[in-house]
Amino acid sequence: MIPLLEVYKERWQVKSEQAIKPGLEAIEFALRKLGEPQKQLNVVHLAGTNGKGSTLAFIEGMAREYGLSVGKFMSPCIVDVHDQIQVDGRPITNEQMDRMFQQLAKAGLSGKLTDFELLTAVALLYIAEQSPDLVLIEAGMGGREDSTNVVTPIVSVVPSIALEHTNFLGNTLTSIAYHKAGILKENRPAVIGDMTEEVTEVFEKEAIQKNVLLSKFGKDFFVTKLDGTETYDYPLQQITISDLQRQLLGKHQGHNMVLAITAFLEVIKKFELLLDIQKIRNGVNNATLAGRFEQISPNLYFDGAHNPASIQSLVDTVKENFPNKRIEFIIGLLADKDIKTILQLLEEVGDAFYFANIHNERAMQAMTLYELSQAKEKQIIDDVNEFLQGLVKGDTVRIVTGSLYLLSEIRRNMH
Repeated sequence: MIPLLEVYKERWQVKSEQAIKPGLEAIEFALRKLGEPQKQLNVVHLAGTNGKGSTLAFIEGMAREYGLSVGKFMSPCIVDVHDQIQVDGRPITNEQMDRMFQQLAKAGLSGKLTDFELLTAVALLYIAEQSPDLVLIEAGMGGREDSTNVVTPIVSVVPSIALEHTNFLGNTLTSIAYHKAGILKENRPAVIGDMTEEVTEVFEKEAIQKNVLLSKFGKDFFVTKLDGTETYDYPLQQITISDLQRQLLGKHQGHNMVLAITAFLEVIKKFELLLDIQKIRNGVNNATLAGRFEQISPNLYFDGAHNPASIQSLVDTVKENFPNKRIEFIIGLLADKDIKTILQLLEEVGDAFYFANIHNERAMQAMTLYELSQAKEKQIIDDVNEFLQGLVKGDTVRIVTGSLYLLSEIRRNMH
C-alpha cells in the first residue's frame, strides 16, 4: 500500500494491481503512450539493498551546491505518495498529481500496470514536465526487471548487496547481485560499494558485456579518517578531497558518501563543469536524510533499518555514539523480513523493547514480535505517538526502527 495513491486512482478511475510483477513490458508500453518522458532526463540510477537513499542525499547535496536543479523519485515514502516524487526538495502537489493521473487516464492505462509501475510512470511524466537538470532515481526492488530500469543514466550506482526480497530475487547474494547489476547500461559508467568477491564478479561480468567503466569502493576509490574528518581519494584520477564532515552518522555513511562523490564526478563531466572541491565538501557536509539515524528530539531517533545488514549498521552506530546510555527500541516489522536475526542483533545493544503494529497487510503482528523476542524488558504498545510523547530520562535514547512504513505512520500522526 502506497499511502494516498488509492485516492488518485479512485478519483480518475485508473485501476492498477497491488501485486509485484517483475518485467519491463508494461511500463515500456505505458511510457510509449505517454510520449517517452524518460528519454528527456539526465539520470543517476541507484539500486542496491541498503544505502540508496543516503547516497542519493549526498549526490543531491553536491548538485544543489553546483546550482543544478534536481528531480527525485524515491521509495518508499516518508509520509505519503507525494514525497516520493520531488523537484528541488518540493514534493509533487495534489493538483500536479491530479494532472498526471488525468494524462494516464486519457492514455488508456487503467488496468495495465501495477501500483509501482503506475507511480513510476507518474514520476517520469511529472519530472520530465518540470525539466530539472539532474534526476535521481531509486530502483524499487531489484533492478534488472524493476520498472525504473527504463532510463539510460549518466551513471549507475549500487551501494550494497544483501539478502532481500528472496521470493523475487533469489536466495543467494549472487542472484540478487545479478538483478541489481541489470541497471548497468551500455557504455555508461557505474560505481559499486564494498562487496564480497563473488558479488563483485557478477558486476564485473555485466560491465564487460556492456562495456561499462566500473569504479569499485576499496579498489579504485577510498575513504580514510583522520582527526575526526574524512578524506576521499581516487588515485587514478588524482583527486583527493579532505576535511569531509558529514552529518549522516555511522561508518556505512562514509562508504555511501565516497560512492556519491565518485558518481558525481561523472555528472560534472557530463555537464562540463569544473571540479570545485569546496562545493563537493559543502554538498556532502550538508546532506541529511529523513529516517537515517535522524534526530527528532534530544533523546529520540528514527532509523528505517529493516534488514540484517542495515540493522547491523544501526547497532554499530549506537555502539559508537551512545556507549553508556540506556537504549530503548520501538519496533514494527514487515513479515517477510529476517525477523529473528534482526531481533538478535538489536538485543545486543537494546535494554528495552516496545513492539508496535503497522497498518499494512504485509506487517507482522506486534504480539508475534513480542513472542519471538528474547529481551528481558519488553512490551506491546497500542499508540506509538502517545508513547513517544512520554518523558524520557537524560541517560535514555529511544530509537524507532524496523520499517520505513512505521516511521511514515508516526509522522502522519505527529501533531
